[in-house]
Amino acid sequence: MVLGKVKNLTISFDCLNDSNVPVYSSGDTVSGRVNLEVTGEIRVKSLRIHARGHAKVRWTESRNAGSNTAYTQNYTEEVEYFNHKDILVGHERDDDNSEEGLHTIHSGRHEYAFSFELPQTPLATSFEGRHGSVRYWVKAELHRPWFLPVKLKKEFTVFEHIDINTPSLLSPQAGTKEKTLCCWFCTSGPISLSAKIERKGYTPGESIQIFAEIENCSSRVVVPKAAIYQTQAFYAKGKMKEVKQLVANLRGESLSSGKTETWNGKQLKIPPVSPSILDCSIIRVEYSLMVYVDIPGAMDLFLNLPLVVGTIPLHPFGSRTSSVSSQCSMNMNWLGLTLPERPEAPPSYAEVVTEEQRQSSLAPIGACDDFERALPGPLFAYIQEFRFLPPPLYSEIDPNPDRPTDDRPSCPSR
Repeated sequence: MVLGKVKNLTISFDCLNDSNVPVYSSGDTVSGRVNLEVTGEIRVKSLRIHARGHAKVRWTESRNAGSNTAYTQNYTEEVEYFNHKDILVGHERDDDNSEEGLHTIHSGRHEYAFSFELPQTPLATSFEGRHGSVRYWVKAELHRPWFLPVKLKKEFTVFEHIDINTPSLLSPQAGTKEKTLCCWFCTSGPISLSAKIERKGYTPGESIQIFAEIENCSSRVVVPKAAIYQTQAFYAKGKMKEVKQLVANLRGESLSSGKTETWNGKQLKIPPVSPSILDCSIIRVEYSLMVYVDIPGAMDLFLNLPLVVGTIPLHPFGSRTSSVSSQCSMNMNWLGLTLPERPEAPPSYAEVVTEEQRQSSLAPIGACDDFERALPGPLFAYIQEFRFLPPPLYSEIDPNPDRPTDDRPSCPSR
């Protein structure tokens, strides 16, 4: 008898989205099929699947223990989110080479469905970092007597959704800093930086509108810049390893001494990046917007504004739940909180109430009652004078200036 051979072993997922990319969240059901193609009849002990999700960190550091003595210290840590096993064909036995209880698979293509549910508890978003990762996968194993197992592993993506339509992520972020340059006994004027963004939460593909004012009172030529940074933090054995990476940046115009530059919504686009990871105990991924002034020959003046990169974008009506400052047309008045030097005059009475409206609101003249007879004039005259007398014309000259004390009329003597 000639035993058949395993020609192909694959895993496919039943995708929940239109892009045919296996993406899931906590509480979702992961389902799919193990596809097996054989060229002849084979006898198998079992066909199993093993699904697992875990976060893992690892890095090494060199240590000196004295003269001419060095060693390497390893730091590792792991968090498991779920571990699921299932048998699709056959059964599990310890004696691998036993001929009893084998299952026969005939030549051709075969599909075996599987499904399992992800935990309801929050899961860390899939991530690949320099010193650690968060991975979710399904592995299929075909066991036959007298043969090595045939194994195949396929990963799927998990997103722990971050909704930026929350009050904490819709709140504006702002800051102000100032720096004075010194050279020996000479001190130049200060360099000041003020910056603001409309909210804290964004999604990949969005553009951050930066509102900033940079004033250069020093003697040097400086350059305002902005950059988005990703910070990866890994934790193991009480130690922390941090990696900072540039995501996107922009450059402003050079600013000579005594000049001021204003950014009225300068845009910096967020490229496709991993969402923030804030709930994992051993891996943390955070973002920040750094608005800074590049000063030659000195430490830069920088301002860090925290960011959260989420997965659920801003709703079209999301601005109704945000703060008032994110609703208004953004200008630079927020920097100094200054009012206009010359207030705008109010509209005239004729612009507000037309002649037709005034005539239609006039009360009809009717018979006088006892109350009207008691007045020195008709009641209608008093009502019209009160309701429709136009306000005085607008003027910036006070019509009732303070009079000197001596000119004030004295009270009549009794």
